[in-house]
Amino acid sequence: MKIQAVRGMKDLLPPEDRIWRHIERAARELFACFGFDELCPPILEHTGLFTRGVGENTDIVEKEMYTFNDRGGESLTMRPEATAGVLRAYIENKLHAAPGPHKFFTVGPMFRYERPQKGRLRQFHQINCELLDDPGPHSDAEVMIMISQFMEKLGLNNVSLLLNSLGCRVCRPAYREKLLAFLIPRQNSLCPDCQRRLTVNPLRVLDCKIQSCREVTEEAPSLMEAICPECRAHFSRTGSLLALAGVDFRLQPRLVRGLDYYQRTTFEVIGGDLGAQNALAGGGRYDGLIARLGGPDQPGLGFAIGLERLALLLPPLPESGPDLMVAALGEAAYERLFPLVMTMRRNKRQVDMPAPGKSLKSLLRRADRLGTGFVAIVGDHELAEEKIIIKNLQTGVQKTIGLQALLSWQLLETTD
Repeated sequence: MKIQAVRGMKDLLPPEDRIWRHIERAARELFACFGFDELCPPILEHTGLFTRGVGENTDIVEKEMYTFNDRGGESLTMRPEATAGVLRAYIENKLHAAPGPHKFFTVGPMFRYERPQKGRLRQFHQINCELLDDPGPHSDAEVMIMISQFMEKLGLNNVSLLLNSLGCRVCRPAYREKLLAFLIPRQNSLCPDCQRRLTVNPLRVLDCKIQSCREVTEEAPSLMEAICPECRAHFSRTGSLLALAGVDFRLQPRLVRGLDYYQRTTFEVIGGDLGAQNALAGGGRYDGLIARLGGPDQPGLGFAIGLERLALLLPPLPESGPDLMVAALGEAAYERLFPLVMTMRRNKRQVDMPAPGKSLKSLLRRADRLGTGFVAIVGDHELAEEKIIIKNLQTGVQKTIGLQALLSWQLLETTD
């Protein structure tokens, strides 16, 4: 048997990992400015959390979850999304007892058994944000403004914010019946998935990407025309706050999202250079979900950002090799330089120090491959005189300094 990665699960290797760390650092810096704290729920949860939270009739629960019984016979699931786990932690640890609103984000892997394709893997990674215990449209606007600023921070300008309202528990049932009355006579023209959705979640038919289904729903009743006055006022205020912050958006009546718990505001950020799989981020309001999971009846909203797709849009980061390679030519030189190198690393300098035994020629080749700026060379002659040769690999200029002077970094920076 050939040992290799599981299909749909990918190794994150250098130098790509630098792009991911760059994205995560940008998120942590910006989200802190908006008052979000990091929360880290486990990857494994009881299966019932997702069947109740995500929805038994969703594609995720019915077809995509990695579920198994552990040795104690309990049904466990590798998380397919983050919101349910964050809310479970929020409820279980009674974080809701403190005055709201509460703001959390989490970063990590999710798992869904899907057909692997560009930007969509079976182990994928997300940055998720949740804003809890605030029903107002200003919270809806705040999280979308934060996403917009995040994309700007990463230098992504070719993105669009799509916005819609799904109505609420008061107005959506009437629209559902109206939509069914339109779709049922046309159901034979729908794809098999959409025919099944007619009985479980007909709104999902509006979001189908298959062209024949899109043609069928072209003349479907508009959801925006069916929402109640309260939902309309909420949506209007959200839009006006986005405009005040200078955030452009586009109304997208087909935007319904794939999870049962969304209501009122729903949104998506798409990138123009990814083809069909162009959604970079998406989310919305899920009032009622916290109560459904056994917590207080508090409102909530959130979003997820896909790291794989985001990384595809970012240019490679510049190579950043060690600041210095220390080439110790022999055991005695290595032992003498070893404590100096440890001190430099303690002072946050990136120093590469290969084990003794290699020739200077091979060490210089290694320094060139790593993109090292300087090499410090110590052989028996230099060791006897307590000296060290510093060579600038970009200019080829070198000079000799005292061993202890190696700790004074300015000496390296003035080597030209």
